[in-house]
Order: sequence, then C-alpha cells, then structure tokens
Amino acid sequence: MDTIFLNSIFVKKYMMRLFKIPTVLISVFLITSCASKKTTNIVYQSTTVENASTAPKLNIFVPRKVNKAGAKVLIFVHGGNWNSGRKETYNVLGRNFARRGIITVIPDYTLSPAVNYDVMAQQIATVIEWTKKNIGQYNGNTNQIFVTGHSAGGHLGALAVMNPKYGVQPTSVAGIILNDAAGLDMKNYLEKYPPTNQDDYLATWTSDPEQWKAASPIYYVNAQTPPVLLYVGTKTYPSIIEGSQRFEKAIKAFQPEMQTIRLNKKHVPMVVQFFKPWSARFEEMIGFMNENSKERLSK
Repeated sequence: MDTIFLNSIFVKKYMMRLFKIPTVLISVFLITSCASKKTTNIVYQSTTVENASTAPKLNIFVPRKVNKAGAKVLIFVHGGNWNSGRKETYNVLGRNFARRGIITVIPDYTLSPAVNYDVMAQQIATVIEWTKKNIGQYNGNTNQIFVTGHSAGGHLGALAVMNPKYGVQPTSVAGIILNDAAGLDMKNYLEKYPPTNQDDYLATWTSDPEQWKAASPIYYVNAQTPPVLLYVGTKTYPSIIEGSQRFEKAIKAFQPEMQTIRLNKKHVPMVVQFFKPWSARFEEMIGFMNENSKERLSK
C-alpha cells in the first residue's frame, strides 16, 4: 500500500536544500518579501471542535500594489496526509504569488485523528465563505476567487467546493487548481486498501464505505463544477496517478478542454517548486486564472 502524504521529514529535507542558496538568491527572496504584506493568524472559525485546543486560523499575503478592480485571490490548502502539516511551511509560496499580484490565503485546518475528513472539508468551505465575505478589505476581487491545494489539500479544496453539503456555491469559485491531489476517488482506493489505524486513516475516513464515497470529489463532478486545472507528477505515488486519471476522465465529460499538466517530478517536489520564485508554474496558474476570471466571462 503506497502512502499518499506530504511527509514532514521530506519537507525539511527539501527546505534545507532550498535555502542553501547563493547571496543573489537571498536578495531575490528579500525583494519578494518587500513586494507583499503578510497578515497572520486570522481566526476564520470562532468555535473550536472537540479535541482541538484552538480555533483554526489563516494567513493572507497581499501585493503591495493592487489596481482599482482588485486582485485575484488564491486559496491554498496545504497537504500532509490529513494528519499533519501547517500553514507556516508555505509562507514563501504565499509571498511568491503575492509578488505576482495574487492575494494568497493559506489556512490551517484541524487534523486527524482529532477530526475526520468531513470536519476538515467543512472548515475549508468556511475559509472560502470567509474569503468571499472579507477579502474586499484586503483589496481582493470577490468575483475572482480560486482554490488550489497539494496532496490532501487538493482533496479537501475540491471536496469543499464540489460537494453541495458544504454550502459553497459553485459560482462563487472561479476555478480549481489541483496539484498532485490525493483522494480524488477515495472510495476506489479504500475498497482496495481498507483503512486501519496506520497514518490515522481509520479516524480520517471511518470504516463506512458510504463515507468513502461521500469523501470522493469524483462523485460530485457535474456541469456546474468550476473550471479545473490538473497537475500530476509522473513519479508520484501510484494511487495519485490512478485517482487523477479517473478524475480527469470524469471532468472532461463536462470540460473537454480541461488541461492536465504532467511533470517529471515526485510528490513532494510538486509543491516545493513553488518555493522557487522562478518556477514556470506561477505563469501557468495565473494564465488559467486570467482565462477564467468572472469579469472576462461576463463580457
């Protein structure tokens, strides 16, 4: 059974490699920092859940300069196998997008085994609604909100938008960008590998096959699904490759022009690449956002 998660050991290894860089690149990082303003630990859900010590919070990265129409907004949901990860790991990602004029919202969410996937997805839905209501205070355009995530974060972002039980109106999200997302067809995966206590999967998914289906974004694909951009690593975990293929086929029935970008990378480098300000992924994603902006579509 392959494990579909962002392991903190791997993150530390890649972060150590990343920051062993020449002085000129440190200067680039400082310039990036100066190009944005960071607001930290905003409580987006006032109540805590059982077994959680604090209310979940989010960070916002705002460009120093925003035009009168307001900036596009990207909500990034971190991965970590549903039982690990923290928003602070991705500060550089937030700053790199803000440097390019994109307001970036990076939330935490309560992790397993304290809660299951359903509570996590509801929290991400709350993040989306909070952003819709409040991002105008940060000069964000409420008609141009996009959702992205890596690994477990891709699953939670897609599920929060696509499963109607979470209350997010599909028209309130301009697009979904999935980066090596895990769990897009969790039902198919768990039927082959029933959950155990390993990696807290029993706590995350329960032993109920109906819950596995409810947790799978693939079963909510329809004509109202926001436009999707899909990234998949060719060296990633087999379960992610298979789940992405199944999801891609389902989406293309409604979005035949949907783009899938396959990269010669393993799972962790698929997100670590966003720590590098020169990554081609920024222009690809912003291009997708420009193509699917609500203002463009309404003209």
